[in-house]
Amino acid sequence: MDKIGGNDRSHFNKPTDVAVLSDGSFYVSDGYVNSRVAKFSADGKYQFEWGRKGVGPGEFNTPHGITVDTAGRVYVADRENDRIQVFTPEGKFITQWKKPALGRPYGVRIGLDGLLYVADGGEQPKSPPERSKITVLNLQGEVVATFGRWGNYDGQFAVAHGVAVAPDGSIYVCDITGQRVQKLRWAAKR
Repeated sequence: MDKIGGNDRSHFNKPTDVAVLSDGSFYVSDGYVNSRVAKFSADGKYQFEWGRKGVGPGEFNTPHGITVDTAGRVYVADRENDRIQVFTPEGKFITQWKKPALGRPYGVRIGLDGLLYVADGGEQPKSPPERSKITVLNLQGEVVATFGRWGNYDGQFAVAHGVAVAPDGSIYVCDITGQRVQKLRWAAKR
């Protein structure tokens, strides 16, 4: 089967993540070549898309991770722009979060605790960065906690690339350069 990349209703070009809604519809971040988010129905029919390459609101430079909160807001890790952008379910820009504590967001997931977990892959220069961690934010964009750092020991990441949060609160972090997945436990103080 030939695989042909594209930027239309039926082709992606190196998509990076998927966020599935409770009705089965889903968003796809199409980020390594394209710079867009596309929405599909539960049966896979294209509905709409937004975004293009750039640095302005609603523009992306490697939309790498995507997740949706219970209100339907869409959170996109705009990796090379070092920010998280937040959109309505229809793709209308709401706000962006860009701050040193976020670093370079690669992956994003919302836990059942209503917090946003961000995998910060860091800048990845030739020498080790003091980044590559997990940052936890509330849905107003305020940092609640950070943990981990660059390294190869337990709880450290060479490049934190993706993050998932299980119903029991366990946090799974994909470390692409460290060639492993770590399971972590952290509980928000409320």
